[in-house]
Amino acid sequence: MRSRRMAAAVTTMAVVAGGLVSAAVIGVGPVLADHCDPAEAGQSPQASQTQQQNRNRNQGRQNDQQNDQQGQQEDQGQQQDQQGQQQDQGQQQDQQDQGQGQGQQQDQGRQDDQQAPQGGGIALLDPAQPPESADSESADSGNADPGNADPGNGEQANDPQATPEESANTFSRRRGGNGGNGGNGGRPTQSASPTASPTASPTASPSPTGTGAGEEECADLGPFPEDFVDIRQVAPVNDNARSGRNGSRGTFVSQCGTNRNGHNNPDNFIVAPGVSNGAHHLHDYVGNVSTDAFSTDESLAAAGTTCRLNDRSTYFWPVLRDRKVDQNVNDPDGNVGQVLRARSVTLQFRGNAASRVVAMPRFLRIITGDAKAATNGTANAKAGWSCSGFQNRISPDKYTLCPRGSQVLRILDFPSCWDGQNTDSANHRTHVVFPGQGGACPQGTRAIPQLRMTLAYTVPQGPSYAVDAFPEQKHNPVTDHADFANVMPDRLMQFVVSCINRGRRC
Repeated sequence: MRSRRMAAAVTTMAVVAGGLVSAAVIGVGPVLADHCDPAEAGQSPQASQTQQQNRNRNQGRQNDQQNDQQGQQEDQGQQQDQQGQQQDQGQQQDQQDQGQGQGQQQDQGRQDDQQAPQGGGIALLDPAQPPESADSESADSGNADPGNADPGNGEQANDPQATPEESANTFSRRRGGNGGNGGNGGRPTQSASPTASPTASPTASPSPTGTGAGEEECADLGPFPEDFVDIRQVAPVNDNARSGRNGSRGTFVSQCGTNRNGHNNPDNFIVAPGVSNGAHHLHDYVGNVSTDAFSTDESLAAAGTTCRLNDRSTYFWPVLRDRKVDQNVNDPDGNVGQVLRARSVTLQFRGNAASRVVAMPRFLRIITGDAKAATNGTANAKAGWSCSGFQNRISPDKYTLCPRGSQVLRILDFPSCWDGQNTDSANHRTHVVFPGQGGACPQGTRAIPQLRMTLAYTVPQGPSYAVDAFPEQKHNPVTDHADFANVMPDRLMQFVVSCINRGRRC
């Protein structure tokens, strides 16, 4: 009987130990930190406090459940001890009874052994079972706690019917702990106090002036949840001026591909000629294959092109990145994430609502938008974010959240009223300006074919993408911009003008 009591005691100790190991497994989860994902940034202090209270309540429920399990296991162990004592008393009475033999006592003992596994969950645990098996089962049950569920990758995050309020609330929660330096792309951060408590909450709200670890620094890179909007909440607009009797209604599309050849660099020969990394963000190029910081009229004219009809013009724009992917993490300018190549690139030249168009001069340089609009103001901003199927809804200052099956669109219109003399100007703007409100060009300028770039992207669901930008612009969507230099042969430019003025689609 001692062996049975010892077995019961060992069983109880194994189960209790398993519960303690399970508690340890539950309490120390893996640190998850999507690198600089705007879906994981920008939560308010109040939201952080609420989330921490929820975590505390969930942890309290886990502890209560573990204590209840341990108490049940101890009660079951005591019941087994009592059964063992009763069996001993029964054997003593059997020995005193002259009507029963020693063989009957042995038979009774065998029956007791067969009945031992019955009655209570404790009997389902084999004392010979390795502790690792019990621990793994306990760990699995602990990880199934809905309090640890991650809405960042859940169905709500992908639900196109979710309102922007739901999306912002869902995606503002940070998933990781402080994450060391892995969360800031290698950028230097202000370290936390060495005397800080190891149990300090990892959900402190990131702020531009915070002194947290890599996670807060990463969150400060931008963009933020408030930089996104559901496309269905953007008001429809009609930004196309109605063409008058003397207007030009035709179009010409230059087909130049989507940069499958991987022509990228952080240069801008228009704004920063001769300066490597003059843009401080990566550009996608189509058209002229030689474009870099040192391009000249002569080098562009001599180079090859990805465009049809020998259009050697250069078209370029800052890349878009998937911020859920840990790539380019050591970039000093904070442009982190996987580059998303446009699924389609439409380069359309359009007419003027009030007049016919004239040919662009060769080597004309034009820019649209302002790469520093977040700090300069929006006077020169010309960003346009939309979704396929919703082209009449264009957001000038927020990234768009599109329904499933719809692609994010960047619609970039260029100025089209040329001063008639210069191919560039000191600020790269005054030689070519935008038409007035009615579509007519200002006095002293003449209409040229207007370039409209439409770039379509497949992006991750939720607010988890960003355009490359100067670091101080924090990836604000209002900073979107693009550049163009006309290197069409004169004959091709005349064909473009003819198509537009005759109302043809070429």
